[in-house]
Amino acid sequence: MTIRIERETHRLKTMIRVSGRLQSKHLDELKTQLEGAQRRIALDLNGVTLVDVEIVRFLNACEKGGVELLNCWPYIQEWMIREKGREG
Repeated sequence: MTIRIERETHRLKTMIRVSGRLQSKHLDELKTQLEGAQRRIALDLNGVTLVDVEIVRFLNACEKGGVELLNCWPYIQEWMIREKGREG
């Protein structure tokens, strides 16, 4: 299954919607979308069905950098918390 990334830019915020199985091989494409944003960034994960550990670490870094994570599934949130604990 492939992923789908949609980007909407509004006056004050850039919304990036992601759907599908988000894996480490998609990181470059996702980083490109985030880096190109000129405004506050919100990452909508509602359509994401599966992630791997590299994505979880990336999401933690995004959140730490001020990216707003929306509609993040509970299992992903729990995994992010566990990874934060491991990173210290």
